[in-house]
Amino acid sequence: MMLIPNTIFKLSLRFKGVLLAIILFSCLGFRSSEVSNYFEISKNIDLLGQIIREISNHFVDEIDIEKFIRIGIDASLASLDPYTNFIDTDEIEDFKYLSTGQYGGIGAGLNTIDGKNIISEVYPGKPAHKAGLKAGDVIIKIDNTLIENKKMDNLQVRNLLRGQPHTKVIVTVKRYGESKPLTFTVEREEIKIENVPYYGMLNSTVGYINLSQFTQDASHEVKKAYEELKKRGMQSLILDLRSNPGGLLFEAINVSNLFVNKGEKIVETKGRIEGANKIYSTENSPLDLNIPLVVLINGQSASASEIVAGVMQDLDRGVVIGQRSFGKGLVQTTSNLPFKTQLKITTSRYHTPSGRCIQSIDYTKRTYAKKNKNAKQTKTPDSLKAVFYTRAGRKVYDAGGIDPDVPLKPREYHKITLELVRKNLIYNYATEFYYKNPKIAPPREFKITDAIYQDFLSFLEKNGFKYEDHQLKEMEEVMAEFKREEFSAAVQNSIEALKKEWEAQKKQDLVNYREEIAEWLTAEIVSRYYYRAGRIEAALFFDPEVKEAITLLQDPNRYQKLLTATK
Repeated sequence: MMLIPNTIFKLSLRFKGVLLAIILFSCLGFRSSEVSNYFEISKNIDLLGQIIREISNHFVDEIDIEKFIRIGIDASLASLDPYTNFIDTDEIEDFKYLSTGQYGGIGAGLNTIDGKNIISEVYPGKPAHKAGLKAGDVIIKIDNTLIENKKMDNLQVRNLLRGQPHTKVIVTVKRYGESKPLTFTVEREEIKIENVPYYGMLNSTVGYINLSQFTQDASHEVKKAYEELKKRGMQSLILDLRSNPGGLLFEAINVSNLFVNKGEKIVETKGRIEGANKIYSTENSPLDLNIPLVVLINGQSASASEIVAGVMQDLDRGVVIGQRSFGKGLVQTTSNLPFKTQLKITTSRYHTPSGRCIQSIDYTKRTYAKKNKNAKQTKTPDSLKAVFYTRAGRKVYDAGGIDPDVPLKPREYHKITLELVRKNLIYNYATEFYYKNPKIAPPREFKITDAIYQDFLSFLEKNGFKYEDHQLKEMEEVMAEFKREEFSAAVQNSIEALKKEWEAQKKQDLVNYREEIAEWLTAEIVSRYYYRAGRIEAALFFDPEVKEAITLLQDPNRYQKLLTATK
C-alpha cells in the first residue's frame, strides 16, 4: 500500500472530487527522489485546487464539479495503461463481479436490439428463469421506471435490475405472440456465474472443458468437471480458454496445479517496488500429470488464461492450438480510498516459467499528449522479441502473447452471414421459432432441416431483408453519376441489368452459404431451449479448432513430437 504524505490530509478542500484527485496525484507522484516528489505533489495539488476553484467560480456555465474531476482522474489514469482505474462507489458491485463472479440480481443477460432493451438470455435456475422471463422479452418497465423509448443503455437497465438479495423487482415486458405486456415479480438473489459453463465428452475418449473466466472457485469447477469426465471414460482432454479474459491470479495458479507437480514455479511477478517481486508456485498435489492435454486459445484469451496456456507450453505439459493470445502480462492490485472508493493499479509484470513476459503493448513508450500529440501504443516487432526455451528445449518468445504450437487461422464467415448476425435477424428468427416449436432435439442432434431453412428464408423476406455491400452501393453511385452526365440510354440499361444480376447473385448467397448460416441458426435456436451450455455444445461440432484438437489427441506420435524440441 503506497504511503501518502500527511500534508495532503491537512489541506482544506471544498469538493469531494478534489480529494479524490489529490489521492490520485499522490499515487502517481512517487517516481523519483522523495524530496523532489513531495515538492511536485504539493505544487500540483495547489495548482489543481486553484484551477478547480477558478473554473467553479468563473466558468460561463454551471458545471458538475464531481463529473469534471472524474474526467480528469480517468484521463490521467488512461495515460498509464488501460488497466489502472479509479472505481467509484457505484462501480464497486461491477468490480466485485469481475473478481468473484457474483452479484445481486435476477440472473439474466441484456442486449440492445433495434433500439430495444432485450433479455438476451436467462440463466437456468436463477430468479429470472424461475419467474418465467425468457430470452427475446423486450423490457418496457422496471418497477415504476419506464424503459421503452427512453434510450436507456444496458448499464442503466442492468443497474435497475440489480439490487440486494431477497428484494423484489417488478419487470414488465413485451413478448412475441402476446398482444398485451406481461408483468413478472422477481425476487433477487446472489447470482454466481459459473466459470465452467459447459463440459462433456466429445467422443468415447476425448473430454472437453470450457473455462470462460477466472473468478473465485474456477479451479474447483475445473476439477469437478475433470472428475466427472474421468468417470465417463475420458482418456484425453481439451481445455478451451478461447475468449477467456482472465481474472484472479491465484485461480490461474490453481488451475495449472491440476496438471503439474506440487512445488512447480508458475508465475514470477516483477515490479518497481520490492513488494511486487514474488514467485508463485503450486502448493497442492496434482490431479493428473499424464493425461494428454490440448489448450485452445485465440486473440481474446488474456491475462490468467495466458498464464495457464503459457505454463502448459513452457513445461511441455500440453499442446496449445489456435491463434496468438491477446498479450496481457500485467498484474493489478487494488487499494481502498476514502468515500468507499478504490484504485486498481498495475503494480507488476508477470513472467511464465521459462522467464518470458508475454505483455504485447509497451505502455512505457507512451508519452503525455503535451509532449507528443501523436503518441501511440507500441508493440514489439517479432524480429526484436527475445527467445526463451521450454523445459524440453523448444523455442518460445516474449512480448507478444502466447504463440500456439499448432497455429490455425481464425474462422472467417461470408459477408452475408455477418450481415444476418449484425442485423439480429438470426436472433429474432430464433425467438419466433421458439414460440412456434415447444420442443426440439438435444443440442447434438438438432439440425437445420430444409423445411426450417426455407422457413428462415421466408422470415427474411417477410422482414424486408436487403443484403447490401459496398460494391452494390458503389454501383448505384456510378449509375447516379451516369444519369447526371446523361449517358446514353443503352449504357444506363446495361448498368441497370448488371445491378439486377448482382442482386440476384446476392440472393443466391443465401443458398451458397447455407452451411455456415445454419451453424449460427443452430446455436441460437438451441440456446433458447438448452441455454448457454446448449449453445456451446451445439457449436462444438462445427468448430474447426475442436476438430483439429480431437485429431491431434487421437495421434499420440504427433502429439509427442509437438512437445519435443527439434534438433
